[in-house]
Amino acid sequence: MWDDLERLERIDRSKMWKLLFDFPLQCQQAIRLADTLPLSPPRQLKKTVVCGLGGSAIGGDILKTLFSQRLKIPIFINRNYGLPRLVDEESLVFIVSYSGNTEETLSAYEECKKRRSFLISICSGGKLKDLSKQDEVPCLIVPSGMPPRTTIGYLSIPMLKVLERLKWVEPQNYDELLQVLGEVRKRCHPQVPLSKNPAKSLAQELLGKIPLVYGVEGKTDVVAHRLKTQFNENSKILAFWDVFPELNHNEIVGWGEEGKIDLKRFYPIFIRDHGEGEKIKERIEVTQSIIKKRKVKWTEIWTEGKNRLTRVLSAIYIGDWVSFYLAIAEEVDPTPVKMIDFLKKELSKV
Repeated sequence: MWDDLERLERIDRSKMWKLLFDFPLQCQQAIRLADTLPLSPPRQLKKTVVCGLGGSAIGGDILKTLFSQRLKIPIFINRNYGLPRLVDEESLVFIVSYSGNTEETLSAYEECKKRRSFLISICSGGKLKDLSKQDEVPCLIVPSGMPPRTTIGYLSIPMLKVLERLKWVEPQNYDELLQVLGEVRKRCHPQVPLSKNPAKSLAQELLGKIPLVYGVEGKTDVVAHRLKTQFNENSKILAFWDVFPELNHNEIVGWGEEGKIDLKRFYPIFIRDHGEGEKIKERIEVTQSIIKKRKVKWTEIWTEGKNRLTRVLSAIYIGDWVSFYLAIAEEVDPTPVKMIDFLKKELSKV
């Protein structure tokens, strides 16, 4: 089943595997595309805000994970119609909507204009493109026709490049990023058999389970959140995520109770990073020992590379492949998101 390419092609009618395969190329194109964005802030900016939802917000989460503990300029993510009061004329605001038609994001755009924030929009078209042209807002147009969750390179790297051009953050090692992503692709490609394919192997372990994805605050939290949402959208299953050290102050209690629920329904996935620190490492190992006593299987996904961006995106990329293979194993086309489409249709009637 796992190595049957004809079966994979039959189930994956929308060719999600091809979008995953092209992810390193997408990142390469995003690096070049970002340099075409005009950037001339008229005044000093003192905070960064990213407005977006779903796959269009993940780039903001990546920025926050990479730099929130290292920047004097605070980074905020806004996933709502309105805006927090702190957004003002000293704010750099990225308005991100892959479709260009996300109603919450468009509402935030209008409010940002009223507050005279410095806006940069990123989209593939839609109303956001039209408004940006009308209002002379710098707008980066990215390729269209993909599910937003597969455009993480297009929607994250340009924002990072803007921060680099403002000299708020150091330049990233993009050569390493592309190299490591290429290596991940080689290992996780559909032609690589189950016995040698880490993404297929983990997907096999997850069949019939509820994933619990555990990251580390400020290190791999965005990876954990992303993998949870990929299980939701690609694999069409429920999944949950949490972070160290916070989960050691609440969720861990659930692993100490025997007999109340069947803990073997769950499958913890620990997102690991060599820079997580000794104290966090100890917390993770103790938590794993507790879970092991409950005879529950767990696994780890390790980040790869030296550069922090590389480490985050490499682990995200591995997780994307895992969620894809889990969908194929369950004979589910990973691309359609019928419940989201249904929700949007119902809301449009109001």
